Amino acid sequence: MYPELITLDLPLIGRLTITSFGVMMALAFLVAYQVSRSELGRLGKDPELAGDLLLGALIGGIVGAKLYYVFLNWDLTVRDPLGMLFSRAGLVWYGGFLGGATGVILMIRRRAESIPLLADALAPALAFGYAVGRIGCFLVGDDYGRPTESWVGIAFPQGAPPSTAGNLRHAFGVSVPASIPDSTVLQVHPTQLYEVGMSLLIFLVLWRLRGDRPTGWLFSLWLALAGTERFIVEFFRAKDDRFFGALTLAQIISLCLIGLGVYLMRRSSAGARTAQART
Repeated sequence: MYPELITLDLPLIGRLTITSFGVMMALAFLVAYQVSRSELGRLGKDPELAGDLLLGALIGGIVGAKLYYVFLNWDLTVRDPLGMLFSRAGLVWYGGFLGGATGVILMIRRRAESIPLLADALAPALAFGYAVGRIGCFLVGDDYGRPTESWVGIAFPQGAPPSTAGNLRHAFGVSVPASIPDSTVLQVHPTQLYEVGMSLLIFLVLWRLRGDRPTGWLFSLWLALAGTERFIVEFFRAKDDRFFGALTLAQIISLCLIGLGVYLMRRSSAGARTAQART
Protein backbone atom coordinates (compact mmCIF):
# COMPACT_ATOMS: atom_id res chain seq x y z
CA MET A 1 0.00 0.00 0.00
CA TYR A 2 1.05 3.61 -0.46
CA PRO A 3 -0.33 5.71 2.44
CA GLU A 4 2.22 8.51 1.89
CA LEU A 5 3.23 9.58 -1.60
CA ILE A 6 5.83 12.22 -0.83
CA THR A 7 7.17 14.26 2.09
CA LEU A 8 8.41 17.79 1.51
CA ASP A 9 10.48 20.02 3.81
CA LEU A 10 9.25 23.52 3.02
CA PRO A 11 10.56 26.83 4.39
CA LEU A 12 8.26 28.48 6.96
CA ILE A 13 5.70 25.64 6.66
CA GLY A 14 7.97 22.79 7.73
CA ARG A 15 7.40 19.13 6.83
CA LEU A 16 4.41 18.53 4.55
CA THR A 17 3.25 14.99 3.80
CA ILE A 18 1.17 14.32 0.69
CA THR A 19 -1.01 11.26 1.35
CA SER A 20 -2.54 9.01 -1.26
CA PHE A 21 -5.91 9.39 0.47
CA GLY A 22 -5.75 13.18 0.21
CA VAL A 23 -4.79 13.04 -3.47
CA MET A 24 -7.62 10.62 -4.30
CA MET A 25 -10.14 12.72 -2.36
CA ALA A 26 -9.09 15.80 -4.32
CA LEU A 27 -9.35 13.82 -7.55
CA ALA A 28 -12.79 12.53 -6.51
CA PHE A 29 -14.10 16.08 -6.11
CA LEU A 30 -12.47 17.13 -9.40
CA VAL A 31 -14.13 14.24 -11.25
CA ALA A 32 -17.48 14.97 -9.60
CA TYR A 33 -17.11 18.64 -10.55
CA GLN A 34 -16.55 17.87 -14.22
CA VAL A 35 -19.40 15.35 -14.42
CA SER A 36 -21.84 17.68 -12.66
CA ARG A 37 -20.82 20.57 -14.95
CA SER A 38 -21.65 18.40 -17.94
CA GLU A 39 -25.04 17.43 -16.53
CA LEU A 40 -25.95 20.98 -15.51
CA GLY A 41 -25.21 22.16 -19.04
CA ARG A 42 -27.35 19.37 -20.51
CA LEU A 43 -30.24 20.41 -18.25
CA GLY A 44 -29.95 24.03 -19.36
CA LYS A 45 -28.46 25.28 -16.10
CA ASP A 46 -25.34 27.34 -15.47
CA PRO A 47 -22.42 24.86 -15.32
CA GLU A 48 -20.71 27.16 -12.81
CA LEU A 49 -23.31 26.01 -10.28
CA ALA A 50 -21.22 22.88 -9.94
CA GLY A 51 -18.58 24.76 -7.97
CA ASP A 52 -21.09 26.04 -5.40
CA LEU A 53 -22.74 22.65 -5.02
CA LEU A 54 -19.48 20.79 -4.53
CA LEU A 55 -18.24 23.42 -2.07
CA GLY A 56 -21.37 22.79 0.00
CA ALA A 57 -20.86 19.03 -0.34
CA LEU A 58 -17.18 19.31 0.68
CA ILE A 59 -17.71 21.43 3.78
CA GLY A 60 -20.89 19.70 4.88
CA GLY A 61 -19.49 16.25 4.08
CA ILE A 62 -16.32 16.67 6.16
CA VAL A 63 -18.21 18.14 9.11
CA GLY A 64 -20.93 15.48 8.94
CA ALA A 65 -18.46 12.61 8.57
CA LYS A 66 -16.42 13.77 11.55
CA LEU A 67 -19.45 14.41 13.79
CA TYR A 68 -20.91 10.99 12.96
CA TYR A 69 -17.58 9.38 13.91
CA VAL A 70 -17.36 11.38 17.14
CA PHE A 71 -20.84 10.36 18.29
CA LEU A 72 -20.39 6.76 17.13
CA ASN A 73 -17.27 6.55 19.35
CA TRP A 74 -18.57 8.65 22.22
CA ASP A 75 -16.55 6.79 24.86
CA LEU A 76 -13.30 7.74 23.08
CA THR A 77 -14.55 11.29 22.51
CA VAL A 78 -15.17 11.82 26.23
CA ARG A 79 -11.58 10.76 27.00
CA ASP A 80 -9.94 12.83 24.25
CA PRO A 81 -12.40 15.28 22.62
CA LEU A 82 -9.82 17.45 20.84
CA GLY A 83 -7.90 14.43 19.56
CA MET A 84 -11.09 12.89 18.15
CA LEU A 85 -12.21 16.12 16.50
CA PHE A 86 -8.91 17.06 14.88
CA SER A 87 -7.39 13.68 14.03
CA ARG A 88 -7.01 12.71 10.38
CA ALA A 89 -8.89 9.49 10.99
CA GLY A 90 -12.60 9.10 11.53
CA LEU A 91 -14.53 10.16 8.44
CA VAL A 92 -17.67 8.00 8.26
CA TRP A 93 -19.42 7.82 4.88
CA TYR A 94 -23.01 8.04 6.07
CA GLY A 95 -22.21 11.03 8.24
CA GLY A 96 -20.50 12.59 5.24
CA PHE A 97 -23.55 11.86 3.09
CA LEU A 98 -25.95 13.53 5.54
CA GLY A 99 -23.67 16.52 6.07
CA GLY A 100 -22.91 16.85 2.36
CA ALA A 101 -26.60 16.65 1.46
CA THR A 102 -27.35 19.41 3.96
CA GLY A 103 -24.59 21.59 2.50
CA VAL A 104 -25.82 21.06 -1.07
CA ILE A 105 -29.45 21.81 -0.15
CA LEU A 106 -28.40 25.06 1.51
CA MET A 107 -26.44 26.06 -1.59
CA ILE A 108 -29.37 25.25 -3.88
CA ARG A 109 -31.80 27.21 -1.74
CA ARG A 110 -29.36 30.12 -1.69
CA ARG A 111 -29.42 30.14 -5.51
CA ALA A 112 -33.23 29.70 -5.56
CA GLU A 113 -32.98 26.63 -7.81
CA SER A 114 -34.99 23.41 -7.98
CA ILE A 115 -33.64 20.85 -5.50
CA PRO A 116 -34.93 17.74 -7.39
CA LEU A 117 -33.58 18.98 -10.74
CA LEU A 118 -30.09 19.76 -9.46
CA ALA A 119 -30.05 16.55 -7.43
CA ASP A 120 -30.52 14.66 -10.72
CA ALA A 121 -27.54 16.52 -12.17
CA LEU A 122 -25.41 15.46 -9.19
CA ALA A 123 -26.41 11.78 -9.12
CA PRO A 124 -23.89 10.44 -11.69
CA ALA A 125 -21.17 12.68 -10.24
CA LEU A 126 -21.78 11.27 -6.75
CA ALA A 127 -21.38 7.69 -7.97
CA PHE A 128 -18.20 8.41 -9.94
CA GLY A 129 -16.64 10.55 -7.21
CA TYR A 130 -17.35 7.93 -4.56
CA ALA A 131 -15.62 5.26 -6.65
CA VAL A 132 -12.49 7.42 -6.97
CA GLY A 133 -12.50 8.26 -3.27
CA ARG A 134 -12.63 4.58 -2.32
CA ILE A 135 -9.39 4.02 -4.23
CA GLY A 136 -7.82 6.33 -1.64
CA CYS A 137 -9.13 4.09 1.14
CA PHE A 138 -7.51 1.10 -0.57
CA LEU A 139 -4.16 2.86 -0.95
CA VAL A 140 -3.98 3.68 2.78
CA GLY A 141 -5.33 0.29 3.86
CA ASP A 142 -8.49 1.58 5.52
CA ASP A 143 -12.02 0.11 5.59
CA TYR A 144 -10.94 -3.39 4.59
CA GLY A 145 -12.92 -6.57 5.13
CA ARG A 146 -12.92 -9.83 7.04
CA PRO A 147 -10.19 -12.47 6.67
CA THR A 148 -10.36 -14.65 3.57
CA GLU A 149 -8.26 -17.40 2.04
CA SER A 150 -9.70 -16.86 -1.45
CA TRP A 151 -7.71 -15.48 -4.39
CA VAL A 152 -9.18 -11.99 -3.85
CA GLY A 153 -7.57 -11.65 -0.40
CA ILE A 154 -5.09 -8.82 0.16
CA ALA A 155 -2.93 -8.19 3.22
CA PHE A 156 -2.53 -4.67 4.63
CA PRO A 157 0.66 -4.80 6.73
CA GLN A 158 0.80 -0.99 6.82
CA GLY A 159 -2.94 -0.43 6.88
CA ALA A 160 -4.89 1.89 9.13
CA PRO A 161 -4.74 -0.24 11.19
CA PRO A 162 -2.69 -3.16 9.81
CA SER A 163 -4.75 -6.28 9.05
CA THR A 164 -3.20 -8.31 11.86
CA ALA A 165 -5.06 -11.03 13.72
CA GLY A 166 -4.87 -8.90 16.85
CA ASN A 167 -6.45 -5.84 15.25
CA LEU A 168 -9.17 -7.92 13.64
CA ARG A 169 -9.94 -9.53 16.99
CA HIS A 170 -9.75 -6.54 19.29
CA ALA A 171 -10.54 -3.53 17.08
CA PHE A 172 -13.25 -5.09 14.91
CA GLY A 173 -14.55 -8.03 16.91
CA VAL A 174 -13.82 -10.51 14.11
CA SER A 175 -13.61 -14.18 15.08
CA VAL A 176 -10.05 -15.34 14.33
CA PRO A 177 -8.77 -18.83 15.36
CA ALA A 178 -6.96 -18.68 18.71
CA SER A 179 -3.99 -20.54 17.19
CA ILE A 180 -3.11 -17.50 15.06
CA PRO A 181 -0.84 -15.01 16.94
CA ASP A 182 -1.98 -11.40 17.25
CA SER A 183 1.03 -10.22 15.21
CA THR A 184 0.17 -12.32 12.13
CA VAL A 185 -0.84 -10.21 9.13
CA LEU A 186 -3.88 -11.78 7.47
CA GLN A 187 -5.33 -11.48 3.98
CA VAL A 188 -8.73 -9.82 4.00
CA HIS A 189 -11.49 -8.93 1.58
CA PRO A 190 -10.49 -5.73 -0.29
CA THR A 191 -13.93 -4.22 0.29
CA GLN A 192 -12.65 -0.83 -0.91
CA LEU A 193 -12.20 -2.32 -4.40
CA TYR A 194 -15.60 -4.01 -4.21
CA GLU A 195 -17.08 -0.56 -3.66
CA VAL A 196 -15.02 0.95 -6.48
CA GLY A 197 -16.35 -1.65 -8.91
CA MET A 198 -19.98 -1.41 -7.81
CA SER A 199 -19.94 2.39 -7.72
CA LEU A 200 -18.54 2.55 -11.26
CA LEU A 201 -21.32 0.20 -12.34
CA ILE A 202 -23.87 2.48 -10.66
CA PHE A 203 -22.37 5.45 -12.50
CA LEU A 204 -22.73 3.67 -15.85
CA VAL A 205 -26.36 2.78 -15.08
CA LEU A 206 -27.18 6.37 -14.12
CA TRP A 207 -25.35 7.74 -17.16
CA ARG A 208 -27.28 5.39 -19.43
CA LEU A 209 -30.69 6.19 -17.89
CA ARG A 210 -30.32 9.96 -17.64
CA GLY A 211 -32.42 11.89 -20.09
CA ASP A 212 -36.19 12.16 -20.41
CA ARG A 213 -37.05 11.11 -16.86
CA PRO A 214 -39.32 12.68 -14.23
CA THR A 215 -37.54 15.35 -12.20
CA GLY A 216 -35.93 13.81 -9.14
CA TRP A 217 -36.14 10.24 -10.49
CA LEU A 218 -32.44 9.82 -11.27
CA PHE A 219 -31.29 10.97 -7.84
CA SER A 220 -33.86 8.68 -6.22
CA LEU A 221 -32.44 5.78 -8.22
CA TRP A 222 -28.94 6.67 -7.01
CA LEU A 223 -30.19 6.59 -3.41
CA ALA A 224 -31.59 3.09 -3.89
CA LEU A 225 -28.52 1.78 -5.73
CA ALA A 226 -26.02 3.35 -3.32
CA GLY A 227 -27.91 1.89 -0.38
CA THR A 228 -27.92 -1.54 -2.05
CA GLU A 229 -24.19 -1.36 -2.75
CA ARG A 230 -23.33 -0.49 0.84
CA PHE A 231 -25.73 -3.10 2.23
CA ILE A 232 -23.97 -5.84 0.24
CA VAL A 233 -20.42 -4.71 1.04
CA GLU A 234 -21.14 -4.58 4.78
CA PHE A 235 -21.38 -8.38 4.88
CA PHE A 236 -17.67 -8.51 3.99
CA ARG A 237 -16.45 -5.53 6.06
CA ALA A 238 -14.50 -5.91 9.30
CA LYS A 239 -16.91 -4.12 11.63
CA ASP A 240 -17.64 -4.01 15.34
CA ASP A 241 -21.12 -2.43 15.21
CA ARG A 242 -23.29 -5.44 14.37
CA PHE A 243 -26.00 -4.36 16.77
CA PHE A 244 -28.93 -5.91 14.94
CA GLY A 245 -28.12 -9.60 14.71
CA ALA A 246 -26.08 -10.08 11.56
CA LEU A 247 -26.73 -6.51 10.37
CA THR A 248 -24.53 -3.48 11.00
CA LEU A 249 -25.72 0.02 11.76
CA ALA A 250 -24.68 1.00 8.22
CA GLN A 251 -26.92 -1.73 6.80
CA ILE A 252 -29.90 -0.43 8.75
CA ILE A 253 -29.25 3.03 7.30
CA SER A 254 -28.79 1.43 3.86
CA LEU A 255 -32.23 -0.18 4.06
CA CYS A 256 -33.71 3.22 4.92
CA LEU A 257 -31.98 4.76 1.89
CA ILE A 258 -33.24 2.00 -0.38
CA GLY A 259 -36.79 2.47 0.89
CA LEU A 260 -36.57 6.25 0.53
CA GLY A 261 -35.14 5.96 -2.98
CA VAL A 262 -37.86 3.57 -4.16
CA TYR A 263 -40.56 5.76 -2.59
CA LEU A 264 -39.26 8.92 -4.25
CA MET A 265 -38.91 7.16 -7.62
CA ARG A 266 -42.55 6.06 -7.50
CA ARG A 267 -43.65 9.48 -6.32
CA SER A 268 -41.83 11.34 -9.09
CA SER A 269 -43.15 8.91 -11.72
CA ALA A 270 -46.72 9.27 -10.42
CA GLY A 271 -46.38 13.04 -10.41
CA ALA A 272 -45.16 13.03 -14.00
CA ARG A 273 -48.10 10.84 -15.10
CA THR A 274 -50.58 13.15 -13.34
CA ALA A 275 -49.06 16.22 -14.98
CA GLN A 276 -49.16 14.52 -18.39
CA ALA A 277 -52.82 13.55 -17.93
CA ARG A 278 -53.76 17.19 -17.22
CA THR A 279 -52.21 18.43 -20.46
